[in-house]
Amino acid sequence: MTDADTAWRALSAAADAAATRAIAGLFDAEPGRAQRLTLEGAGLVLDLSKQPWSRADVALMLDLARASGVEAAREALFAGGIVNRSEGRPALHMALRAPDGADFRAGGVPVSPEVEATRARMRAFAEAVRSGARAGATGKPFRAIVHIGIGGSDLGPRLIWEALRPLQPQIDLRFVANVDPAELAQALTGLDPAQTLVVTVSKTFTTQETLTNAEAARAWLRAALGEAADAHLVAVSAAPDRARAFGAPEDQVFAFWDWVGGRYSLWSAVGLSCAVALGWEAFSGLLAGAAAMDDHFRAASLDASLPTLLALAHVFNRNGLGRPIRAVVPYAQRLRLLPAFLQQLEMESNGKRVTADGRPVPHATAAAVFGDAGTNGQHAFFQLLHQGTDVIPVDIVAVREAREGDPAAQRKLLANAVAQAEALMVGRAMPEDPQRHFPGNRPSSFLLLDRLTPEALGALIALYEHKTFVEGVLWGINSFDQWGVELGKTLAARVLADLEGAAANPHDPSTQALIARLKA
Repeated sequence: MTDADTAWRALSAAADAAATRAIAGLFDAEPGRAQRLTLEGAGLVLDLSKQPWSRADVALMLDLARASGVEAAREALFAGGIVNRSEGRPALHMALRAPDGADFRAGGVPVSPEVEATRARMRAFAEAVRSGARAGATGKPFRAIVHIGIGGSDLGPRLIWEALRPLQPQIDLRFVANVDPAELAQALTGLDPAQTLVVTVSKTFTTQETLTNAEAARAWLRAALGEAADAHLVAVSAAPDRARAFGAPEDQVFAFWDWVGGRYSLWSAVGLSCAVALGWEAFSGLLAGAAAMDDHFRAASLDASLPTLLALAHVFNRNGLGRPIRAVVPYAQRLRLLPAFLQQLEMESNGKRVTADGRPVPHATAAAVFGDAGTNGQHAFFQLLHQGTDVIPVDIVAVREAREGDPAAQRKLLANAVAQAEALMVGRAMPEDPQRHFPGNRPSSFLLLDRLTPEALGALIALYEHKTFVEGVLWGINSFDQWGVELGKTLAARVLADLEGAAANPHDPSTQALIARLKA
């Protein structure tokens, strides 16, 4: 039996005790608990004291992290080792946000110089568009960007824009991901083609949804501007030849690399639309905040590491206490897309049933993630959180100081964030009125940002990236591939051929009946 096996068995035994123990009682049993379980790093504050673990449980989870090889895996990640084993690749998204002069290597080959060269091109392009030095085909300055991508080519940039956009932006940024034609129609409505850039982001430049939308947007530009419209096309891809064949001019094709997973790519040229629309200073701040979290994760001991401790808290709930769902509630309207972003980051990364060696995973893996902005969620799913039959751990994210608006309203928002964490834990005993009884003892983590700056946002996203990586190491899975995305896409191509009459592929009876109904 390995040390890791022993640690997993110890977790199971510890969880049995935790399941019947009141979290609130741990504050009396463990003086200084709040201070000891509140950590700081890269400008963020993380309070894990309302989690169900005792001091001994935290020590046990740290033993599990060491026995599972988290420290060695962390070093391999930053050293450019082959951590994505099924595709034979490193995962070097940290190189994308490292300051100039860094020395990141993929398989021993330096990648930082190429990253810095691309970043310099991004900055020059962003500044030229914002200043008007790079204008449209008719000489008018660009006033809008339509960003076309899906999954990792959409969710990260969309989150950044929603979180940081000015109230009156110089450049309007709109996003199109869904192949549903309604989204593209809504994005293009009201825009002047002569003042619009279309930025298509696709790692392979073969993604069906993205190319369908990109071709339609290109047709919209060409209908108004003729062949000169191609000057309005920008492409971001790891397949530059396909991007150029699509029509994007050579100097408007930006690269990213196969050692960057899509859901980890917003720091690269995938974020070009945000760099233009927000300005380079804001995008640079985003990179700096993420790099600060990288430094923290790499240097901190496991017992002081925000990503590691947050991962261990989640694993304690997921595996020890059998809780398969987690809510993420940002008490900041600007962060309302954070739960959707984390759905992809965590569920695509760690929604795996076999280990990196291809064997069945002996433990439950990724929890399902859902959520919405507070206080909206309080009037929707918080009833389930407080009085439902399932215990659902919650990550609460709050911002101390609002960027805009009434400070009194911000205090009310913060009061709700703090109060909900307290209510989940302490509950309210009303045995005489079961409808109003709150059982309490429901765990939460509390993340606090001073202000929603680009630096704080970068640190927050990088925190969850590294947290997801640590969980994958504990479970022995590869957090950087996503083969589960492929089958449905393959079958969709077959069904499309059937719907268009180009083929008559065999299907199960239900699928065949649906195809027949759609063709009728």
